[in-house]
Amino acid sequence: MSLSIKELLSAVREGSLSVEEAERALRAKPFADLGYAKPDLHRRLRQGVPEVIYGAGKTPEQIVGILDALTEGGQEPILITRLSQAAAEAVKTKHPIVYYPEARIGRLGDVPKPDGLGDIVIVTGGTSDLPVAEEAARTAETFGNSVVRVYDVGVAGLHRLLAQLDTLLRASVIICVAGMEGALASVVGGLVDCPVVAVPTSVGYGAAFEGLAALLSMLNSCASGVSVVNIDNGFGAAYQASRINHMERR
Repeated sequence: MSLSIKELLSAVREGSLSVEEAERALRAKPFADLGYAKPDLHRRLRQGVPEVIYGAGKTPEQIVGILDALTEGGQEPILITRLSQAAAEAVKTKHPIVYYPEARIGRLGDVPKPDGLGDIVIVTGGTSDLPVAEEAARTAETFGNSVVRVYDVGVAGLHRLLAQLDTLLRASVIICVAGMEGALASVVGGLVDCPVVAVPTSVGYGAAFEGLAALLSMLNSCASGVSVVNIDNGFGAAYQASRINHMERR
């Protein structure tokens, strides 16, 4: 049964689920022991979102085994992040996943209808930031958010960003993805009144130190309301932005 605790209790109150059925759902085995992995079958019950599979370092056979366990436990939709094209093709022989090559994400199950407070706007400094931005976009959509993409509006041509000001001002949450010196997050944070989640990327020349320069710039942002996730962590940014965008439901 794939319900959150709140949905479970609401179903009991409305009479569509018996107390005994709800008790069985809560008592159901919280994880499956596969030996090489222990998929969390209560993740959606506790947090509202099923466990996400980190694909890098796992064999296609291991990913299939984890998908088997999660689907048997009613956990959909399921995301697989950092999934290679070759691994995706192998997994498709067992599960009908949709694969997004630029985002390196696979998804099993349908994208739900958006039910957040508003739009999550994803802004990038340049085209080279798109793989991380698309990881964030596909993740946010899978978690029930309306996503607006504003790409290639870095500070080297600030007029490109200002041309999107109306879109930025309507956002519920903004995910700002940038490499190089990472200045875009401070600029965006100084323009808007919504939370900004900054994602430093490993884009840049030698002194960018594979994203460390952007990370430090974003952590030292002079704009209030900017929070920062790890380098290239589009998934983590989307997860946080989705929680913010669903606070009214709580």
